[in-house]
Amino acid sequence: MTVTHRRAPARPRLPARLLAIAALASGAATLTLAVAAAVSLFPLGLLVVACVASALFAALFGLVHRGIGRVLGLTLAVALVCGAVALLVSRGEILALLVPIGAALTLTAADAAFRARVALPPAPRPQRAVLFYNPRSGGGKAERFALPAEARSRGIEPVELTRGQDLGELARAAVSRGADALAMAGGDGSQAVVAAIAAEHSLPYACVPAGTRNHFALDLGVNRDDVVGALDALVDGGERVVDLAEVNGRVFVNNTSLGVYGEAVQRPGYRDAKLRTLLETVPDTVGPGSRTGPLRWSDPNGEQHEAHVLLLVSNNPYRMGELIGSGTRPHMDGGVLGIAVAEERSSAVRALVGRVMPSRLWRQWTALSFTVRAGGPVAAGIDGEAARLEPPLRFRIRPHALKVRIARAHPGASPSMIEPDGPWDGLRALAAIAVGRQPASGRRPG
Repeated sequence: MTVTHRRAPARPRLPARLLAIAALASGAATLTLAVAAAVSLFPLGLLVVACVASALFAALFGLVHRGIGRVLGLTLAVALVCGAVALLVSRGEILALLVPIGAALTLTAADAAFRARVALPPAPRPQRAVLFYNPRSGGGKAERFALPAEARSRGIEPVELTRGQDLGELARAAVSRGADALAMAGGDGSQAVVAAIAAEHSLPYACVPAGTRNHFALDLGVNRDDVVGALDALVDGGERVVDLAEVNGRVFVNNTSLGVYGEAVQRPGYRDAKLRTLLETVPDTVGPGSRTGPLRWSDPNGEQHEAHVLLLVSNNPYRMGELIGSGTRPHMDGGVLGIAVAEERSSAVRALVGRVMPSRLWRQWTALSFTVRAGGPVAAGIDGEAARLEPPLRFRIRPHALKVRIARAHPGASPSMIEPDGPWDGLRALAAIAVGRQPASGRRPG
């Protein structure tokens, strides 16, 4: 049985203490400004709130429609927001405009204060490590940072992935030649391929952040700005053991997205114009004339549901809807899938804005396995890669499947590992850091 090393975060360093003090001071000043603004704005503030709420509703209407409906909805949303700002400026309420600025500064300082750095258990240096690199990933990061030469200088064999080659076959061939560690410099889809083979042969694996966004590297605790330094993971790096997940036998390291995103990544123009493609996909998926069938699934209570907008199944749960740390996974070794579904309102509301409007932005839970059923092949984004899966889609977690090496100069943990849940927990944690104590780690999944 593989043993997961439990890591105790180091005591707060001086920069973290200063950041925590700055966050507390900024938060207190922002709260004072907010109270003063609320008093001075009454009853004008009610009109401002109404403008903002109406703008959100109009923007949603425009998002799920095409043509004149989209133009009218988005135009009205912009006009309402501009009207709210104009009301504040016309009354000389600059004080109210300072509140969001102060809130942004507070959240930025708090997020930085909660960044953890951990000491990972030492691990023996591999003797025949192999690095696979995609020269096209991340706009050519491998060539820009001279990764092949940097790898050779560290005794790591570089292998280039060229067009038409099968990455899985290359990795298996390296293992058959005697490779005792594998690394991948590329996007998260490529990371999943090499990680799966490393896990299959119980070999250590290193994630080199040479892709575009490098979400897996972020949650592992790899410094995404230090592409070359990530190679040191296979020289004198520490080791942690993390989970993998799979759908219908295909391994993924981050998540599988169904619904709007799953449909969008299938489109030819997605890579070059992601936002525009997503906006074009929304009406086809959730608008009045949607051509996609519903996804059917059961919640933890056994009740049957249907999803249209988005269903996300992840390797360990993400923080969602939080002011800081949202979109990251605090832990990668919780041994559970994270399941998040964009929920729907009543049919009366759907009749007004299309088919869907979030009543709560997300509904989340964890599970060891999860099944999604559909009437035909399902469009999916698996670690950002387009795929069509035959139903039923069977997800499962593979606990403690992958031995990951991380350079000693890198954090070694997710940026949200010690970020607390809720404002009051956050306040107490910031106070602890400010006086030189270490806050408790964030809630573990389960």
